[in-house]
Amino acid sequence: MVADRLERGCVQLFTGHGKGKTTAALGLAMRAAGSGLRTHFIQFMKGQHYGELDAAKMLGGLVTIEQHGSAEFCVTEGEDAKEHYLHARSAVARSREALTYSSIDILVLDEIVTALLFKLVTLDEILEIVKAKPAGMELVLTGRGAPQELVDACDLVTEMREVKHYYTAGVDGRKGIEY
Repeated sequence: MVADRLERGCVQLFTGHGKGKTTAALGLAMRAAGSGLRTHFIQFMKGQHYGELDAAKMLGGLVTIEQHGSAEFCVTEGEDAKEHYLHARSAVARSREALTYSSIDILVLDEIVTALLFKLVTLDEILEIVKAKPAGMELVLTGRGAPQELVDACDLVTEMREVKHYYTAGVDGRKGIEY
């Protein structure tokens, strides 16, 4: 099925300290795939294996995911910080490039806001990407700690707020649920 192109693309932001930001973006991608729309994820700060990488391959190219991150937790100081910074630079460059692809209906910049929090990208870089978004492309940004200026630049903002989390009761991340 070939979908009609989006007449008007908006900018969505999933932020907050609760679980579910990436999951919400993946849900949007699934819905879009059901209508023949193509979603491309650029994941900042992620180099680990997650179930969505395998699931995307099952969708016949309607959802693609590229990772720009280390398998190790991000550090912003010391010798390992340079690797994380270089991954972020690569992700910003790919994000700008992806804005020019007419084959993409939805561009998801997963954890770009967290990369801002870790000072791997700048607010100006994110705002430039938002401003450069083509009219017919949906842009989705995810990550904790979105500043007000970014909130103001978006058309839809959802804040995930943790009310209760099983992690505090000792339940570790589970395959298929958290990764």
